[in-house]
Amino acid sequence: MGVEIRVEGLTKSFGRQVIWQDVSLTIPAGEISVLLGPSGTGKSVFLKSLVGLLKPDRGHIWIGERDLPHLPEAQLYETRKLFGVLFQDGALFGSMSLFDNIAFPLREHTRKSESEVKRIVLEKMDMVGLLGAEHKLPGEISGGMRKRAGLARALVLDPEILLVDEPDSGLDPVRTAFLNQVFIDLNAQIGATFLIVTHDINTARTVPDNIGLLYQRHLAMFGPREMLLSSEEPVVRQFLNASKIGPIGMSEEKDESELEAEAKMGHDPGKLPPIPPQQMPSNGLLRSGMHAPGAWCAAHGVTPPPGSFIDDLGRDWVAEWPRYVSSMTPVGAAGPGGPGGQFPGSPPPGPAGGAGR
Repeated sequence: MGVEIRVEGLTKSFGRQVIWQDVSLTIPAGEISVLLGPSGTGKSVFLKSLVGLLKPDRGHIWIGERDLPHLPEAQLYETRKLFGVLFQDGALFGSMSLFDNIAFPLREHTRKSESEVKRIVLEKMDMVGLLGAEHKLPGEISGGMRKRAGLARALVLDPEILLVDEPDSGLDPVRTAFLNQVFIDLNAQIGATFLIVTHDINTARTVPDNIGLLYQRHLAMFGPREMLLSSEEPVVRQFLNASKIGPIGMSEEKDESELEAEAKMGHDPGKLPPIPPQQMPSNGLLRSGMHAPGAWCAAHGVTPPPGSFIDDLGRDWVAEWPRYVSSMTPVGAAGPGGPGGQFPGSPPPGPAGGAGR
């Protein structure tokens, strides 16, 4: 199972340039979280800080009970083994086959026999749909396959936390959709804590359990998916609508004169789009981080945008969800939102060609 990440008062700068300051959030164990933000807001720097590659100026990063920035070198090294990282371009060794790339962490950090290494590598390649390509070089495969090879390598040490840096970078929408389904299925299968940095709004709206937004050197918001997707916060509305109107400018934030001019012209970043059903694992299992559609909005007295939680077939999943859950056939430890519950028949279709709720 995954490990909770608790960040408290984190501040990072390079010289006089402040990247972000006083960032605090809790990434729940075993759930999928997404981090959004305009370009240049330090999302990749945040990932590097979480894994200990960069040391923050101030603050704490609690990985379970361990405060990462204040660990001795030996303990930091051991704690890093809890992480798997998928880099933007896969970061594969061009002269090595996919098999050897994926086997690299096992050969470097364990004393497993080659037969055991082979078993683990082929198992992980199967999980990401790459069986049969183990002898290919990175230059002989597509960008999507390189991403999946990088993901398989991130999985070989059975991490409890998986950090993913812009998985949609360089991929077309179809490959991005397939890769999103892989993340969802992996989370359902291994229960690791996922943090995905992305610019892809469709990914942010349909995949995660939690969403955060970095903006103007601070964390503008972090919380359950429905909280962000129903928020009237101007920067959130602008980002989700991909609008030019709002506080985000070409460099980063707009100055007061620009915002005043927009207000006088009556410009508006637009209404929030409907909240789509959350994408389901392709095997129909409920992931531990999933909740009933509309549950957060109802609990907090928030009216979601019109048309929310309705799928491509016109089904309203706020109304449909209780019947759907009650039709679940327990397998192992059953229960709504918990592992082991499996639905009979096909799960409702999701926007990425998988399932949605």
